[in-house]
Amino acid sequence: MTSAEPASPQQRAVLLMVWLSAFSTPLLLSSANVALPHIAKALHLTAVELTWIPLAYLLAAAMFVLLCGRVADNVGRKRVFLIGTAGLALSSLFAAWAPNGIALLVARFAQGIFTGAVYATQMAIVSSVFPPARRGQAIGLTISSIYFGLTLGPALAGWLLEAIGWRACMLVQVPFALATLLVARARVHGEWKADERASLDMLGNAIYFVGLAALLIGASNLPAQWAWALVALGVAATVAFIMVERKVAHPIFDLNLFFTNRVFGMSCFASFLMYTATYANVVLVALYLQYLRGIAPGRAGLIMIAQPLAMALFSPLAGKLSDRVEPRVLASLGMALVVVGLILLAALTPASATFTLVIALAITGIGFGLFSAPNTNAIMSSVDKRHYGSANSKVAVMRLLGQMCSMGVIAVAFALMLGPVAITPERYPALQAALRLSYLIAVALCVPAIFLSLARGSVHAPKVQTR
Repeated sequence: MTSAEPASPQQRAVLLMVWLSAFSTPLLLSSANVALPHIAKALHLTAVELTWIPLAYLLAAAMFVLLCGRVADNVGRKRVFLIGTAGLALSSLFAAWAPNGIALLVARFAQGIFTGAVYATQMAIVSSVFPPARRGQAIGLTISSIYFGLTLGPALAGWLLEAIGWRACMLVQVPFALATLLVARARVHGEWKADERASLDMLGNAIYFVGLAALLIGASNLPAQWAWALVALGVAATVAFIMVERKVAHPIFDLNLFFTNRVFGMSCFASFLMYTATYANVVLVALYLQYLRGIAPGRAGLIMIAQPLAMALFSPLAGKLSDRVEPRVLASLGMALVVVGLILLAALTPASATFTLVIALAITGIGFGLFSAPNTNAIMSSVDKRHYGSANSKVAVMRLLGQMCSMGVIAVAFALMLGPVAITPERYPALQAALRLSYLIAVALCVPAIFLSLARGSVHAPKVQTR
């Protein structure tokens, strides 16, 4: 199929199915993040406990996305995708009726598990259905739907918070999940899986689970002595994980792709750094507007759409361009713009003009839109078709690890600047200091990522053959 040929009915049905999922998952994510101040007040959470509402979700997704990717390669990517979609809807119902903070954290963790199944299969299904000449455009459109979900989420959450309450924000994904399941049943036929079944590498999974949980729980509770012990355990588990994965026949996280495929390895690491630098922005801006500026949730949500709207508008164009222009050029330009936006955000004070905030968010969004689709196209185009499921799960885990580390940066900043107390007006100066520190760390991560992106090489060169 050439890029000029129209998509087949099957391709259009697959895109509709994936678009609905790609739109609704970030809709839930961004809605929940905007609701954080209201959740903290209703459930009497401290500043550090508040950070765990998104962290529990991200930790579970990052823990299970690799396992789900391997299972999807073995039993079918569509099957795992649909199980994740249905499970996410059910866990969202549980989250909406959680009576206390612990129950909500359990529900958020369950949401993260099923999100891992969805993330592990979305791009793999698209890459399985579309040929290389059309893949970049299809990926760009899919990523655009993600950003439209992020765009609508804050505004919808603001309205729901004022009209109903925070619990409604946990239900926004459910109607779209049901629509996804209906489209899959009625219009999407066939299944996609790897040609050969591979073992699940349960030892590698167990070490990965322990290391990830220990690192995040420990880092978010520094500087307590027991937290340092957990961080040390996490580091040791990470080293053990790398050693085990280099030796097993069918590793859950095939490091061979990173060491033998320059484009793949550098593109994945660039994605990790970008998400670490930018993901927490929606949380930081929500706290800045509702706490330091005293702006109502409805208006705060409207202001916050500037970044995801810019991302949504520029992603399809960037994805289409990446089919003809080297992705590293587009992605690196996007990173440079993100640095400019983050510097502007770091300089915000309670007295800053709203226009300044909107400009900073728009610049950050344009930059990320130019980065994301070309970077994903570079990753998926650098591997053979038999590696789509494995490569997609690695893309998802790098994104989730980046998002988790981004929230981890906030957790550490809050623990150091605020401590285990609620966010009250007398603590607002400390809150502002924590926000600024988070942005400055983000800038420090983005600068080396630009040079890493430029050095990755060409995706139009012959692909490296990997096991």
